[in-house]
Amino acid sequence: MTGPMAKSAVEWLVSVAPDPDVCRWEWERNPLGVTLLPAGRLWDVLILPGELGCPTLDVLSRVIDRPGPVLADFGDSRTGFFVPSGTASRWLGTGVRAAGPGTWIVVPYPGRATGGVRWLIPPDGSGTLTDPVLLELAMHEAAADLARGTGG
Repeated sequence: MTGPMAKSAVEWLVSVAPDPDVCRWEWERNPLGVTLLPAGRLWDVLILPGELGCPTLDVLSRVIDRPGPVLADFGDSRTGFFVPSGTASRWLGTGVRAAGPGTWIVVPYPGRATGGVRWLIPPDGSGTLTDPVLLELAMHEAAADLARGTGG
């Protein structure tokens, strides 16, 4: 992702920072290509264990054209789905961490390679998020596939 789409994704992401201009300036110059952004303003993040996260993304991608942003950490041990703000306070799923108000997320610069966390689905700048109901259904299907040994 480069050009106007990356620029609008960056603008959308930094809009949650306490000082968006300073955040963007520092992020663009960070040699690691990452920044910390607060969850709970425009989005929350549901963090799934890697063994469930990638199969869930596979199922979700078959159901909708474009899920919201999705992060993977180093080694794919966790997958984070950006969902509407307020989801974290209502989420009851076992084994899923919910990052909402008062939590900060390590976020890579869109379109830039990093040595750790990376975008599986980068933000498009429009504010598209994953519907938590669809995400939950995709998780159930992915878990069932894993239990049957059929993968994703």
